[in-house]
Amino acid sequence: MYSLDRHRNKAILQYEDGHYKIVKSGSYVICAVTKERIPLNELKYWNSKRQEAYVNCQVAYERELECNCKLRALITEREK
Repeated sequence: MYSLDRHRNKAILQYEDGHYKIVKSGSYVICAVTKERIPLNELKYWNSKRQEAYVNCQVAYERELECNCKLRALITEREK
């Protein structure tokens, strides 16, 4: 029963640059933006400074633009 519960539980991770550490074992994390479950074996996008996971590249990019006003301004300026 324990092994089945582990596969249904939310993992807690410590996100670092290029890798993460498992703080609490589980099978998935939650996307910070969409609130979708991300299986650990599919997790590719996260931000170590904000300690957030993202379901895909587009969501990660949009979140970065939302949080990084300098980057958003630079992109806006280049689009003119």
